[in-house]
Amino acid sequence: MTATPAIEGWFTTGDEPTLTGERCTACATTYFPPTAAASGFCRNPGCSGEDFERVPLSRRGKVWSYTDAQYQPPAPYRAPDPYVPFALAAVELPEGIVVLGQVASGFGTADLHVGQEMELVVETEHAGEELIWRWKPTTEAQA
Repeated sequence: MTATPAIEGWFTTGDEPTLTGERCTACATTYFPPTAAASGFCRNPGCSGEDFERVPLSRRGKVWSYTDAQYQPPAPYRAPDPYVPFALAAVELPEGIVVLGQVASGFGTADLHVGQEMELVVETEHAGEELIWRWKPTTEAQA
């Protein structure tokens, strides 16, 4: 069985995975997740753009904030049984947006600090059936 992305179209896989965003062609405002085109309008209140292009987002960013999920999130999150708490990081990308995501396996809130550099990784979940994107402290940040 080959693992497939948990959410199709939100990220790429491979050696250097990226998140997939959307950019308004009128004002260059960038969004994640890529849902602006489905709504038909730019979320920038000063723009009346209606056309969007898919763009790869930066693989690295800096921790803007972080916390942990001691409780099991509601559906559609598919929790392992038994539930295991995990860390979450809000990472600011060079594109000027902040993207919230789980932190890579083996890392918790004790391993994080505001301003720390993170990179996007893809890990398997649910017995190797699904691919999930996560934020991982860079090698430089761990030293």
